[in-house]
Order: sequence, then structure tokens, then C-alpha cells
Amino acid sequence: MIRYVREVQGRNQTQVTEFILLGLSNNSDLQVVLFGLFLLIYLATMVGNLGMIVLIKLDPHLHTPMYYFLSSLSFVDAAYSSSVTLKMLVNLVAENKAISFNGCAAQFYFFGSFLGTECFLLAMMAYDRYAAIWNPLLYPVLMSGRTCFLLVTTSFLAGFGNAAIHTGMTFRLSFCGSNRINHFYCDTPPLLKLSCSDTHINGIVIMAFSSFVVISCVMIVLISYLCILIAILRMPSLEGRHKAFSTCASHLTAVTIFFGTILFMYLRPTSSYSMEQDKIVSVFYVVVIPMLNPLIYSLKNKDVKEALKKIFQKRVL
Repeated sequence: MIRYVREVQGRNQTQVTEFILLGLSNNSDLQVVLFGLFLLIYLATMVGNLGMIVLIKLDPHLHTPMYYFLSSLSFVDAAYSSSVTLKMLVNLVAENKAISFNGCAAQFYFFGSFLGTECFLLAMMAYDRYAAIWNPLLYPVLMSGRTCFLLVTTSFLAGFGNAAIHTGMTFRLSFCGSNRINHFYCDTPPLLKLSCSDTHINGIVIMAFSSFVVISCVMIVLISYLCILIAILRMPSLEGRHKAFSTCASHLTAVTIFFGTILFMYLRPTSSYSMEQDKIVSVFYVVVIPMLNPLIYSLKNKDVKEALKKIFQKRVL
């Protein structure tokens, strides 16, 4: 079921106006199982991340730079998961798995925007942990409310700006052949494979920008944690070292899972892509990671646990 409009000038070619998302499987029984599983994960993602935002807002003890960044991260997790998961859930139960050309571009842009923003936010959170441990006395000055606002705003601007370049480079191409995307959302590799234009320059530009964003964020994280490690090793007491490290444990876990997946997914030569393998990895970072982050920060964080206890005690009383 392919629809075409307007002939390309000077050619006997037509421009695709919609794409068909082939999804994860053609097996109808498996699709029902996947729908139930992903729906539960998505609901847990929304409850976990939106609940974290509300909890931080309600508890004055959580009105600190660390939790300001965490509430921003929770919003981004909920947003970038929603940009893909909702359409994926619909396609798992719908016969018509089409997405319009503009809809595909919008999904591509917003998913890329929030994904890029998360990269920068995690890097800013690493710097925040460095500032807190390296010089606790100057921490309130270094991470003032204005500074935190500027760092979060910069993360969003950088993420959305980078996605605008990716989207512009990808959707300026001609798509005049097959419109069947071998994926469950509009992603760069399957779209480039469908294009009837020369994608060589696109591949270079997209790889360059992706590499810059990911590597720069990873370097900020690595340098921050190197400084944190030096600061911890200089602490005289074992208890002080343990306390300092515990404040970083949640963030370090989240960073390792997120950047490990992203590095595996995108910083590879185009020739080494396997669509079936990439679908599985994509499910992990699109669906699973946004659910894991609130669990990581709540299970390993005493402040969050205490805030939850207070709320439950107030409701019981």
C-alpha cells in the first residue's frame, strides 16, 4: 500500500509521501505479547519519571542542583521514550503501519533532540558531582541556581540544534523507491538505505556530528570522574570516601548503561550495521533505559527514599 505524489522534475520518479514501519516482527501472536510487555514498561516509565519530577517538586530537601538536573533528566526520559514508544505500540496492534513523511520527520527530530539533550545532561550531572566532591565549600557558589539553569538550557539547545542538523540532512534526500522502513521507528540507517540520492556526504556529516556530541559528552564524564577519583583518594577517612562515592553511584550506573549502548549503536561504520541486531539494541535504549533511570536513582539514593517515606507516611496519617 504505497502512495506517491508529485513527479520529480525532469525524471520519471515520484516522491514518497509516507513510510511503512515494518516493526520488530510479522508474527501476530508475538506482536500481542510485545504490545503487553512494552505497554507495561511504558507505563512504568511514565509513572517513574513523572513521579520523580513531582517528588522533587514537593520535597524541599530535594531542591538542590543534583535533583534539579535529575528532574530535567526525568522529563527528557519520558519525552524521548514517548516520541517512539507510542507509535510502536499502535503499530503492534494496527493493520495499517504507515507513518506520513512529515510524521516520520517529526518523530526523527524529537527523538534525536531529546536523546542528544540526555547526552549533555548526563555530562552536566557529572560536572555537578565533581563540583560537589572536589570543593564542597565552594559548591553552592559554583552550582548556583542561575548556573544550573544555564547548564540545563544549554543542554536542551545543543540537543535540539544537533537534531535539527540531522533532520535537515536526512529529509532533504529524495525517497523515490521503496517506502518500507525495516525498523519500528524512523532512524538514520534504514532511512539512508531507502534514499535514491547519494548519501555519502550525509553519512560523513551525520557521523561527524554524532561522534562530536557523544565523544565530547563522554570526555566530560571521564574527566569529571577522574577528578572525583583523585578527590576521593585524598580523603583521610574511609567513611568519607564511601559517602563521597555513594553520591556518584547512581549517576555512574546510568552513564555507563546509556553511553555504552549509544557508543555501540551509532559509532560504528555503516557497513557493519545489522538491522535485526540494531532493533534489539534500540528497544533497550528507547524503551528500557528510560524506565531504568528512576529505579537507579531511587534504589541507590537515601534522599529519594526518605522523601518517598515522608509522602507515604503523610497519606497514611
